[in-house]
Amino acid sequence: MELRRKMRVGPLLMAAGLLLVLCAAALAGYNLWDGARAGREATRVLEQLPQALPDSKTPEETPEYLLNPQMEMPLAWVDGYAYVGRLEIPDLGLTLPVMDEWTEEGAKIAPCRYAGSAYLDNLVIAGHNYSGHLQGVEKLEMGAQVRFSDLDGNLFSYAVTGIETLNPAQVEEMVEKDGWDLTLFTYNYDGSVRLAVRCGRAEAVR
Repeated sequence: MELRRKMRVGPLLMAAGLLLVLCAAALAGYNLWDGARAGREATRVLEQLPQALPDSKTPEETPEYLLNPQMEMPLAWVDGYAYVGRLEIPDLGLTLPVMDEWTEEGAKIAPCRYAGSAYLDNLVIAGHNYSGHLQGVEKLEMGAQVRFSDLDGNLFSYAVTGIETLNPAQVEEMVEKDGWDLTLFTYNYDGSVRLAVRCGRAEAVR
């Protein structure tokens, strides 16, 4: 009787194991496809955003955001979504549009401003862990360059100063101002922890 039971259970366990392997393979395939799609979407948006024209200002002209740091960052609209600028991470070969506000649907297209402003040195940008978005930011070395340019042609340069691992409930720790001029945050592969890349302002260039 025991032998018969084991003979019945064995194939069931093998089938269950095979099913789990197939599900894992399907999930990995979907993630690769979704990452490639997200990268294409971001590139398409970049091509439609107005080009910043920093050279249109005279050397003596003071940028408006320095005179009025509380001002709203200018917006451009693409396919019904508002964007505030571009994010560049040279070490990862990334140039990405940044959407004005975080939404689940919007984040499938581009990283989003989660809180703050470049003008107030408290900008927080959130993005999915897609290969074409913020995947790999946790591997950036200290001092790595990150740039954000607004749609008026103002360029803000930053350097990575720290990388933190937070649990998903630590939202306040993600956005609170504590010496970080820019925070990039995403999550690890399985979504169990948030990854926060903290950056300090290196310089501000028109």
